[in-house]
Amino acid sequence: MSATQYGRTTTNAGAPAPSDENSLTVGPDGPIVLHDNYLIEKMAQFNRERVPERVVHAKGGGAYGAFTVTGDVSRYTKAALFQPGATTRMLARFSSVAGELGSPDTWRDPRGFALKFYTDEGNYDMVGNNTPVFFMRDPQKFQDFIRSQKRHPVTHLRDNDMQWDYWSLSPESAHQVAWLMGDRGVPKTWRHMNGYSSHTYMWTNAEGTKFWVKYHFKTDQGADFLTQGEADRLAGTDPDHYLKDLHAALAAGDFPTWTLQVQIMPFEEAEDYRFNPFDLTKVWPHGDYPPIEVGRMQLNEIPENYHVHIEQAAFEPSNLVPGIGPSPDKMLLARMFSYPDTHRHRIGVNYGELPPNRPKAGVRSYSKDGGMRHFPAETARPYHPNSYGGPDAEVQAGDDPTGWSSSGDLVRNAYTPRKDDDDFGQAHALVREVMDDAARDRLVSNVVGHLSKGVSEPVLKRAVEYWRNIDAEVGDRIASGMGVS
Repeated sequence: MSATQYGRTTTNAGAPAPSDENSLTVGPDGPIVLHDNYLIEKMAQFNRERVPERVVHAKGGGAYGAFTVTGDVSRYTKAALFQPGATTRMLARFSSVAGELGSPDTWRDPRGFALKFYTDEGNYDMVGNNTPVFFMRDPQKFQDFIRSQKRHPVTHLRDNDMQWDYWSLSPESAHQVAWLMGDRGVPKTWRHMNGYSSHTYMWTNAEGTKFWVKYHFKTDQGADFLTQGEADRLAGTDPDHYLKDLHAALAAGDFPTWTLQVQIMPFEEAEDYRFNPFDLTKVWPHGDYPPIEVGRMQLNEIPENYHVHIEQAAFEPSNLVPGIGPSPDKMLLARMFSYPDTHRHRIGVNYGELPPNRPKAGVRSYSKDGGMRHFPAETARPYHPNSYGGPDAEVQAGDDPTGWSSSGDLVRNAYTPRKDDDDFGQAHALVREVMDDAARDRLVSNVVGHLSKGVSEPVLKRAVEYWRNIDAEVGDRIASGMGVS
């Protein structure tokens, strides 16, 4: 487009800019003057145009779209976005977990699968991954885990020895590591991966009956993966492979879709289920709780500006709506604090007013002021109660999403398995019952390749025993590949 189609350049205050190319100086070769405010504005803005990248899930991309209900789960939840026939605008962001903002898309890593639904009852966020489990069940360990996956404090290099040191000392990680080292560890594209809530949530229907629920977003493009060799090649030749693929598909009108299915557990069954249903390292067997179709998510709109709509997108599992609440999952409960806290640090206390985060529903809040505040509170006075008017939460009694109760002393308990529960059983089932021979071959190759890059004793020996605990045959093959007796 020509310059005339855009009009004349202005300053940030809207006044005509004096020049796009030349600074104001004393004479043609003289010093630059301090009162060249347009030059100062451009330099100062440039020095501040990056917000801090996310500590985890830094590298990613996303798009807007819509979620349309195709099934009927109204007997389980009163949430408006899941009622028959409802269509809700939404934003999705896909990401890597450990890599920095400029890291290659195809490093072996879990992928984030974050969704924001702009409902009439407020924003509802589901912050999940492309695997149905995670590395730990207690948030006390999360910070240490992430540091073990980042860069070595001395060499500043990614360090496989740190990764396996942590994993092999944390047996509850076995199920997720088996997913990570298998085919799902490197999806073909973001369009070809499933998404999971991983956490258990609570649904409440119109009569007040409660249920436990897990979400499964199944890709309609077909789940597909890259081999380690393909992933390594793309990391060097096309490090933005996923980002480029999603943009190209949307630009061509090839809009990707995912079908949402849920598993529903009656509220009372959680207490004596054979393992803790709120344990983030476990899946619920489909034979116990068969998936039920809810609807379809389609992405169909490229954000007009990546920084505004993706880099500043703030997903948080504390964004809940009537009919949906948290469960006693310790990791979920900690994330409900952690996510809003990191957004306030990263993009400012009023991050909720930014375009990708501002709810479609009206905001009637007593929050006030703070940096970059744009919208005044819809209250006569900035406090409650007052005599001049304003919203009152009392009229919403019964809509509190945190509606399960517990009793007992405050304790710091080590995890106690229930009945036939253990840390390696579901990882073994994944390797032995879900994977075929070819997938197991790739798994062994992936693990051996990973262990061969700088993993030393005693971590190596412990990692081999870790895999033998998952599956004796696979563990022996890994040991043989590493030359470990």
